[in-house]
Amino acid sequence: MNISSAYIHIPFCQQICHYCDFTKFFYNERLADEYLEALEKEIHTYVPLEKAEVQTIFVGGGTPTALNAQQLEKLLKMIDEHFDISLCVEYTFEANPGDLDLEKVKLLKAYGVNRISLGVQVFDDAMLEKIGRVHRVKDVYTNVDRLINEGLTNVSIDLMYALPGQSVKDFEATIDEALQFDLPHYSSYSLQIEPKTIFYQRYKKGKLIKPPEEDEAEMYELLQAKLAAHGVNQYEISNFAKPGYESQHNLTYWNNEHYFGIGAGAHGYLPGIRTINIRPLPAYVKQAMANGRPILHEESVGVKEQMEEEMFLGLRKVEGVSTGRFEEKYGCTIESVFKNAVPHLKQRGLLKEGNGNVFLTERGRLLGNEVFQEFLLER
Repeated sequence: MNISSAYIHIPFCQQICHYCDFTKFFYNERLADEYLEALEKEIHTYVPLEKAEVQTIFVGGGTPTALNAQQLEKLLKMIDEHFDISLCVEYTFEANPGDLDLEKVKLLKAYGVNRISLGVQVFDDAMLEKIGRVHRVKDVYTNVDRLINEGLTNVSIDLMYALPGQSVKDFEATIDEALQFDLPHYSSYSLQIEPKTIFYQRYKKGKLIKPPEEDEAEMYELLQAKLAAHGVNQYEISNFAKPGYESQHNLTYWNNEHYFGIGAGAHGYLPGIRTINIRPLPAYVKQAMANGRPILHEESVGVKEQMEEEMFLGLRKVEGVSTGRFEEKYGCTIESVFKNAVPHLKQRGLLKEGNGNVFLTERGRLLGNEVFQEFLLER
C-alpha cells in the first residue's frame, strides 16, 4: 500500500477559539492519557509490523502542544516506533504561541520534528481576545526566538483576515509585523462562520458583523502583493512560501495523493477509499480500544470522483493541474473528461492553460469555490 503521508489529530486545547469547528476538547490530563492509548491502538492497526515509510507527517489539532511534557514525549515515541522518521522530508507539529516552553521545544527537536506551524492569527492583542485566543503578541516573539535558537528554523505562521471589526488597515499592520520575522512560510485564511461555533451563535443573533466583501477582497490582494514583494511566493490559494519551503504535507492533499488520517475526527485517503473517524472523544476512545478501527464513515472513491478531486484540489495550487500527470494517472485527457467545464471556465476568464498545466486566473482564485463546483456538476 503506497501511502505517502500521515495526519495525526490531537484534539485538546487550553481554550476553544470562537471560530473553530475542528474536533477539539478542553485539555484534561486523564482524558489525554486515555486518548493517547487509543491513538496507539489505531496507529498499530494501520502499521502493525515494520515502520511505515512516509514522506511527511503532520500532527495537528486542536493543539498538540497542549499536552504536558510527559504526554508529548509519549506521543513522539509512539510516532517514532511506527513511522520511519529518517525518511521523512517534513515532520510538522502545530503549536500555539504560549504553549511552547523550552522543554517541549527541545523534545520536538530531539524526536526529529523539523517544521512548526504556529497559530498566530493576528498581531493585535485586543483582536486576539475578541476571537477567543489565549496567547498575546509578545508570546509569538518569545516562541519564534525559542524555536530558532533550538535550530527549528522552518516555521510557518497562520494569519486570519475578515475578522469582526477588522479594517483593511488593521490587517495590513498584521501582515507587516508578520513579515518582520522573515519566516519561510505563511498561511492566511479569511474567517468562515461555521455552525456549532461561538461566532455562529453571535452571527445568528445579529451580534457579529463581518467586514464587507470588498474589504475582504482588498485584504486578500494586499496579502498577495506584500508577500510577493518580500520574496514569499504564493503557491496555493491560502499559502505562501520562500522557494523550497512549500508545505510538502499539504501538497499531498492538493496533489490528491494517499494519506493516513489518524485520531478523533481525522479524515484519511487510502487507495480507493476515503475514511472519516468518529469525532466525540469517549466514542473514539471506546471504539479504538475495542478494535483499533474508530471509523465513522468509509466510502469508496471511483475513478470519476478521483478525477474530479484531482481537478478541484489541484486547482488550489497556483501552478494548477499538470495535463501530462493527469493523463498518466487516468489514461485520458482533462478536456475529454470535462468537456463542458474547461471551455466554459476559460470563456469566463477563470481558467487558463499554459506550460502543460491548467490553472486558475487571478479572478478565478477569488471565485475558487464557483470554479470547483463546475467540476462536480459535470456528471
